[in-house]
Amino acid sequence: MAQDQINSQYFTGKTAIVTGAGSGIGRATAKKLAQQGANVALFDLLDERTTEVETEINRIRQGAARAFDVDIADAERVEKAVLETVELFGGVDIVFANAGINGVVSPIEELKLEDWQQTLSVNLNGTFLTLKYTIPHLKKNGGSVIITSSVNGNRTFSSFGMSAYSTSKAGQVAFAKMAALELAKFKIRVNVICPGAISTNIDQSTKKTDELKEIVIPVEFPEGRQPLEDGPGEPEQVANLVSFLASKESSHITGSQIYIDGAESLL
Repeated sequence: MAQDQINSQYFTGKTAIVTGAGSGIGRATAKKLAQQGANVALFDLLDERTTEVETEINRIRQGAARAFDVDIADAERVEKAVLETVELFGGVDIVFANAGINGVVSPIEELKLEDWQQTLSVNLNGTFLTLKYTIPHLKKNGGSVIITSSVNGNRTFSSFGMSAYSTSKAGQVAFAKMAALELAKFKIRVNVICPGAISTNIDQSTKKTDELKEIVIPVEFPEGRQPLEDGPGEPEQVANLVSFLASKESSHITGSQIYIDGAESLL
């Protein structure tokens, strides 16, 4: 059987929830899983980008994708979208908790409490809510959860002004490992990925304050920051990793923290 035929049947009959599905890593992963046979629930703020992903997937396989208008920091909207996904597709097998923001980048003393809370609310609370409301459905047949963290807050700490972001990303790793142990007896695997620089539009959610220049320590690498490649990674490369972690090929992997950064964070 040809490899593309195998891939098209990889997740046949499975349902995946992808948060932050309207762009970047979420978009690439939603398309990848759909191409491999999964039905995909696209959780994101409903806008032109998200509906475009829905259209692209359904053009390939009619009815395989549905976009849901979700703010992952809003418990009611997350729960409602999960229940609607189960009603539409019959269950949940794969959860990619990927949505996140950079938020306000600022010295700690200048960072407003509401900006700190906003970043943690989206990145950390959003991850918690995504798992909280999908776990009861995953328990029925087991499944795979993949959480998008970052090299920031785990291996690298030189992204000056990103104290809120890095804290949220470190918290996701601890949460993933706690969840992996708690859910193992239900055959639910939980892993966390830590991307480095990836070509996405997350910078659109970044707000840098004027005071940032006062704390930045210059860090320069004469031949670039990405040793493996000549620039940042691509969303599709991350999607390939998520697909592997969602599949039976990774059936004995849980509680793992996997870096995908081309050795960037080792510098």
